[in-house]
Amino acid sequence: MESVKNKIKLMPPAGVSRIVLHSCCAPCSSAIIEALLYNGITPLIYYCNPNIYPFDEYLKRKDEITAYAGKLGLEIADGDYDHDSWLASVTAIAGREDEPERGARCLDCFTHRLLQAARFTREKGYAVFTTTLASSRWKDINQICAAGRAAAAAVGDVIFWEQNWRKGGLYERRNYLLKEEKFYNQQYCGCEYSLRNMQKHRSGKEEGK
Repeated sequence: MESVKNKIKLMPPAGVSRIVLHSCCAPCSSAIIEALLYNGITPLIYYCNPNIYPFDEYLKRKDEITAYAGKLGLEIADGDYDHDSWLASVTAIAGREDEPERGARCLDCFTHRLLQAARFTREKGYAVFTTTLASSRWKDINQICAAGRAAAAAVGDVIFWEQNWRKGGLYERRNYLLKEEKFYNQQYCGCEYSLRNMQKHRSGKEEGK
């Protein structure tokens, strides 16, 4: 598959050439990073995903994006894995545990992680941050943008770059690079609730057979 990087023209806010890229995993980050670099934009990769469960799964995903960043000569920073704090923030309202993907729990999850990304961006002296969460067709782009804007407003002096990272052939390129780079490809979003839903789905398919 021909690279799409030379077909995508990116215009980051304020014309910056350095941004913080909140990364959820290597597969979702690869095509975005490729396009950023082609457009002269250097990302500082921020792996901040305290939602991921169990911890072994967190490490698998972290190791994969860390190795990929090293291959490209990019800097990567690891956020704190405080799963208990994340859990408290997304289940503060009773019943959130049973919500489906794209429900209110997901919005709280995005807000929790992007708030940390916004703080990291300001601490590092960067002006702009964005997230690879906006590359997944399983997630609500409106929720992600709302969470990013709220995080930027809460922290101040930083801008959230609202970009749909699925368009322009990037999603197809993501799937190509996943196979080309032989990335570890997770089968669920990350948290214990998405893991449970995936297991239920698989169990139902088995029963159907």
